[in-house]
Amino acid sequence: MSEAFPQSPEAFAAYVQRVFRAHWPDRSVEVAGPMDLVVQGRYLGLENLWRIASAEPARAEELVQHYLEKLLEGDAMGNASMPFTLVRPRIMPRIQPVKIFEHLDRAQVAHVPFVNDTVIVFVVDLPEVTVSVTVEQMVRWGVDADDLDLLSRENLARYQPDLKVKLVESETGGRAAILSVLDGYDAARLLLDSLHSTLAPQMKGDFFVATPARDMFVAISCNPAEFVDKVQQRVMRDFRRLPYPITDALFIVTRDGVAGTREAA
Repeated sequence: MSEAFPQSPEAFAAYVQRVFRAHWPDRSVEVAGPMDLVVQGRYLGLENLWRIASAEPARAEELVQHYLEKLLEGDAMGNASMPFTLVRPRIMPRIQPVKIFEHLDRAQVAHVPFVNDTVIVFVVDLPEVTVSVTVEQMVRWGVDADDLDLLSRENLARYQPDLKVKLVESETGGRAAILSVLDGYDAARLLLDSLHSTLAPQMKGDFFVATPARDMFVAISCNPAEFVDKVQQRVMRDFRRLPYPITDALFIVTRDGVAGTREAA
């Protein structure tokens, strides 16, 4: 196989899929999103591999093939045998729509339920790729999903401890705080225990959070209603157009945590 390197990250998953099928036609591989594959039943995020391959496009096929070989050898593909002490600091949370289970076997994916028709899944953040944690790994490590939930939130808090938010105030008095690190965990920062104490003073109390896609996080004040309505319309558009969509519903963040949707509030 020899073809031009894709010009966009959105086309990269299909490119990797073609490389995979050219070399391992008897193995299963499915595109599950703009930069997501399901390989042998395992979710695979390709963001880091995209950055590596796009830096040397002339060697892209070689780099991708080498990486896939490592996966199939078990060097990185979740590594059920990898000691928990090694992966512990690399386990991170991601919020995903329940619809991911149209591609993945729910019984095999380590996860906990969340609100707004979403779930929290866990990934091992490796240098070249992020790999979903399976129930099999969880059992081998002697932990449960609640343990991973707590651990992943702690790791997330340490990952970028000094987050900068951009505060915007509307003419009607509404406020929005925009977070954009673009490290694959922007939306997941809804799960930070310190979120309310950090943003409530700027939002003047409890607030909503929009996570239309994985790389989007917008906190907004609960009032005025017309401001919230305007933001939610934008959220619905972003949910339809952006890669890695999560939900077009708003979460409400209180002192006690993420309590539910705008409608529930």
